[in-house]
Amino acid sequence: MKSATRTPARPIPTESAEQKALFQWAACLSKRYPELCLLHAIPNGGFRHKATAGRLKAEGVKAGVPDVCLPVPRGGYHGLYVELKRQKGSKTSEKQETWLDALSKQGYCATVCKGWHEASETILQYLRLGADVNG
Repeated sequence: MKSATRTPARPIPTESAEQKALFQWAACLSKRYPELCLLHAIPNGGFRHKATAGRLKAEGVKAGVPDVCLPVPRGGYHGLYVELKRQKGSKTSEKQETWLDALSKQGYCATVCKGWHEASETILQYLRLGADVNG
């Protein structure tokens, strides 16, 4: 009797790997969508030495702020914020949920995306909403 061979599961990319892939994608499409040149990361996460964390907090870094921002108005929104998560096995924190809700109430499109591919689709959908320069 033959035993079934299993293909080893692929490791789930880290949030860092997902974010790097997202910015590589954005760089590739920036000629078609020049607004992608404004896409930027907000480096709130990751391990930091206690002194560095204290300095950043004093400089205004706040826990829960979404990972990525596209400061381009579309479809009545002031801009887009994306909280980028791993494809599987991660969830938003209470502080992240609070920020997403507050940004939404201030007229931003604020969303959670699982993986760079979902984030790239979300960004393209947002850019296709149509420019609304004066709000």
